[in-house]
Amino acid sequence: MAEAVAGAQRIQAASQGRLARVRRWFGRAGSDGHERHTLALIGKSTLAAAVSWVIARDVMAAQSPAFAPFSAVLIMQVTVYQSLVQALRYVGAVAVGVGLQGVLGLLAGPHLLTFVLVTLAALAIGRWRPLGSQGSQVATAAFFAFSTYVSATSDAQRWSQLGQIIVLVLIGCGIGVVVNTLVLPPLRYRSAEYGIHTLAHSLCDLVGDMYPALREGKLEEERTRHWRGRASHLAPIVQQAQSSVHTAWESTLYNPRRLRRRHRHRTSFDGYQAVVDALERVSHQVASMTRSLDQWHAADGSQGDIDFARSYGDFLASLAHIAELLSQVDEDHLQDQAHQLCEAAAQAQQCRDRLEEEARAGSLPLSDPAQPYGILMAEATRLTDEFQHTCDVLKHGVDEAQATAPTAGDEHG
Repeated sequence: MAEAVAGAQRIQAASQGRLARVRRWFGRAGSDGHERHTLALIGKSTLAAAVSWVIARDVMAAQSPAFAPFSAVLIMQVTVYQSLVQALRYVGAVAVGVGLQGVLGLLAGPHLLTFVLVTLAALAIGRWRPLGSQGSQVATAAFFAFSTYVSATSDAQRWSQLGQIIVLVLIGCGIGVVVNTLVLPPLRYRSAEYGIHTLAHSLCDLVGDMYPALREGKLEEERTRHWRGRASHLAPIVQQAQSSVHTAWESTLYNPRRLRRRHRHRTSFDGYQAVVDALERVSHQVASMTRSLDQWHAADGSQGDIDFARSYGDFLASLAHIAELLSQVDEDHLQDQAHQLCEAAAQAQQCRDRLEEEARAGSLPLSDPAQPYGILMAEATRLTDEFQHTCDVLKHGVDEAQATAPTAGDEHG
């Protein structure tokens, strides 16, 4: 009996947990985040599909009205630019598929041989690079066109229905692009920041786990192997950050919202792109550093090794501070943050110089390729340079933004 009650309580708790997660998800939809963009995309897709259906079914009395709403939803993308590109590709793919069926059907008639020829040609043309991800729609359109062609009773009806398919696709794509452009057009300025936040936070977590162990001289093989594995997993996060910056830039293309006065001076993402590029190089250097640390098991445990490890931990602590600041980058506070980053970069440079001085004072074999000291010093130099470059890029971006910012008279004029 007790087990049954406990089981029921577990089920109830799980149910409450799911409901709570759903409520939190809709609560987050009120902010400018992924949830809000998801709901907006669903709402706009529904609106575009409904308008397309009404036009295709009630106005045109089309025989296959579903082509229009299907096309409208298919080209509803996260940016206006992508909607335009995908609409052009999709219309082209459908036109080619329907055209293939029309030409080959006219030459060979509605037979199995025609279907085979249409399929071969459609699949081959679908691999054409300019069609991109819409290449598969060539064969899809050809199959629907063949079905329509076979069911028609006369040549005039066949050509009329094939032409109607293209018209319906044009209507659906047009409505989809118009809705995506005029109804809450997606403007992903913040996605560039989110990408930097995620990548910098991952770097901060990794380096933040490394420097306390180095300060304490704890370089067990299991620990260093774990660092090396985590460093190797930074590559997908780097790609996600690159994609986020590209999406942010792409969202400004053909977007009417960027013409608003408060958005006119926020359409360049060169600074964020340079930051992500620099952080990508930092991730490579961190991965190389973890490999060197993972191979540092032949150290004899001398006082020189202990001192070097402690100093290297201090140096990594300064880098973790920079990564933490980058994980909090906010365009609205970028001026103050850029100043803090430059100060943190200067402190990291001082730590690196002190590390080199202590290594030379301790007569460590920095030039011996069989020892990790020289390699670790080289990695420290590269990491310092990359973080310094990252901070300089952000500061330069802030200075340029201030130079081009509208004056108070411009804002109210």
